[in-house]
Amino acid sequence: MKKRGFEVVTKYLNSSIDLPARKTSGSAGYDFSAAETISIPAKKIVFVPTGIKAYMQKDEVLQMYPRSSLSLKKNLVKANSVGIIDSDYYNNPDNEGEIKLILYNFGEKEVVINKGDRVAQGIFTKYLSVDNDENNVKRLGGFGSTGN
Repeated sequence: MKKRGFEVVTKYLNSSIDLPARKTSGSAGYDFSAAETISIPAKKIVFVPTGIKAYMQKDEVLQMYPRSSLSLKKNLVKANSVGIIDSDYYNNPDNEGEIKLILYNFGEKEVVINKGDRVAQGIFTKYLSVDNDENNVKRLGGFGSTGN
């Protein structure tokens, strides 16, 4: 039985996508790379595909954080601060659960993210729910599918 991990989504199976990995034994985060080269114009927000989906236990979440060098070296920030990848996002019918990053270029010049550039780090963690939480609603879609 699989507990938690990463897989390449079907769209990128033949694209030499590396699975996220920790770079040292003390690293908490798994580094995510861009699945393709993307240009981010100045003062614009762009989705950056990773080509990766994540599976985990029902009471776990994958939190996505920007790499610390992103803002200092490239004038980029993660537009939604911390991304939350829920366990039921995996293999959803809209996008197979592909993790995409929302990056904002706050600089004055276009920034190019090359395929393979490390852009984020993901950390798995458990979460708690409240007493009498009997939510049985199933996810039907991908990004933003649970409402505004």
